[in-house]
Amino acid sequence: MSKQQGAKFLGPQQREAAWEQLQTEQFDVVVVGGGVVGVGAALDAATRGLKVALVEARDYASGTSSRSSKMFHGGLRYLEQLEFGLVREALRERELSLTTLAPHLVKPLKFLFPLAHRVWERPYMAAGIFLYDRMGGAKSVPSQKHLTRAGALRMSPSLKRSSLTGGIQYYDTVVDDARHTMTVARTAAHYGAVVRTSTQVVGFLREADRVSGVRVRDCEDGRTAEVKGHVVINATGVWTDEIQALSRQRGRFRVRASKGVHIVVPRDRIVSEAAIILRTEKSVLFVIPWGSHWIIGTTDTDWNLDLAHPAATKADIDYILGHVNSVLVTPLTHADIDGVYAGLRPLLAGESDETSKLSREHAVARVAPGLVAIAGGKYTTYRVMAEDAVDVAAEDIPARVASSITEKVPLVGADGYFALINQTVQLGEQYGLHPYRVKHLLDRYGSLITEVLELGRQTPELLQPITDAPDYLQVEAVYAAAAEGALHLDDILARRMRIAIEYPHRGVNCAQQVAGLVAPILGWDPATVEREVDTYRARVEAEIESQTQPDDESADALRAAAPESRAEILEPVVVVPDRV
Repeated sequence: MSKQQGAKFLGPQQREAAWEQLQTEQFDVVVVGGGVVGVGAALDAATRGLKVALVEARDYASGTSSRSSKMFHGGLRYLEQLEFGLVREALRERELSLTTLAPHLVKPLKFLFPLAHRVWERPYMAAGIFLYDRMGGAKSVPSQKHLTRAGALRMSPSLKRSSLTGGIQYYDTVVDDARHTMTVARTAAHYGAVVRTSTQVVGFLREADRVSGVRVRDCEDGRTAEVKGHVVINATGVWTDEIQALSRQRGRFRVRASKGVHIVVPRDRIVSEAAIILRTEKSVLFVIPWGSHWIIGTTDTDWNLDLAHPAATKADIDYILGHVNSVLVTPLTHADIDGVYAGLRPLLAGESDETSKLSREHAVARVAPGLVAIAGGKYTTYRVMAEDAVDVAAEDIPARVASSITEKVPLVGADGYFALINQTVQLGEQYGLHPYRVKHLLDRYGSLITEVLELGRQTPELLQPITDAPDYLQVEAVYAAAAEGALHLDDILARRMRIAIEYPHRGVNCAQQVAGLVAPILGWDPATVEREVDTYRARVEAEIESQTQPDDESADALRAAAPESRAEILEPVVVVPDRV
């Protein structure tokens, strides 16, 4: 399949070429981890003119970076923890992404903060939100607005009258985290980085006392290779300690995993024209509009089990339902839930015994000559984290390293986005699509929309919706495999598209159709198609069953028993003797 314009296609041909490059070239920087911090570091280094490789054991954003609250925000609640520096930094990044770096992916979102207490709460929260508004510097979102109880109920009629005395309206932003992370990876590749998923680090290379690269294994076919680099950046999030142990170097910090669970319910179950933020005894609960759904979460509990597949329990779901139902006129039930997802936050350990109090600040350390680790932080500050990591890594790079410029580098799809928004009707007429559908595509692909739609011009039936997931076109599945690095049904249904959480069938009903669409691109024979569909179904069944369990251990046992789509991935990695 040929490339139509600008951005680099991450497809099967690129993947095979990347394998050859990894084995034969000397890199300045080798990044381990395809979450938002890892791909951000690859982009930062590539745009400084460095030769960069990035490897990820599973898929882009397959861990924490696809399972967030879908907010690109400053963290209003961190003001109460007096983390002013973190909030200021995050709000600056929010503004950059909203206006310059990713306006096609990061969108403004109106919030209602219901006030439950008379006298003291309004001035207290107003002061905090005023500070929040002002810390962002130049703003692209409106300032706060105060509402009476009647005004707040007009904005959110589903709230109980008795649950609030008034409200404050303010703005934040929302993002499809998995698409954003994948887009950062494509942007890094566009600027020359060699990026490759299903490529697991199984060991480190050394020259004398320094790390000089990594040994990797192809998680699809078991091939191994050595990748040489002047410096390796460990950006593996909750796997930081595992990779650290594999390097046989003593780490400078520890990372602790905190589980956050979200539920997804149909939009008509809650009537509100704004997102809602609720205070809980531990933290806050967000109710966020997400297309034809609401995302509600999150929990914040310690997790010490399988890092790759954290499992939500019935207790987690009951916790969320209990808190949101305390303010809703019509309570939500388990039957209302279309989707559930659980993710792990990589928190810097040691500050407190309670995960909700652990630091969201990030830390960077030069663990050993040639090895840098970065962890902590929050999704919104990924670009700053990446810059800091490459700054520290520069110490091990022989040539002079330029300063970071990523605050001036829009992600692929950003350039021309605003003009195309004004041409929605014309684009719809050109490709025979309703303007609403074009707008939906623009907010997923930005100016790369023509790459997607041109595939449909070649094969017109691809511009029809997926039968059991009509929010998405068939061509989007094809494009995910041809250009966005998707290798398995899970990559497509859970991350390139959000079918796995947006439909009650969680992708099972359309797995066969999507597998048939991508089979010619990915080279799947009928047996492979059948295996992919069966594996995906087993994963969904395991997740649904785990969500009926009372505790983490029983839920984890059920979820971990489901088959892996990447047949050759190693868990745990067997440590092989180093070659000197």
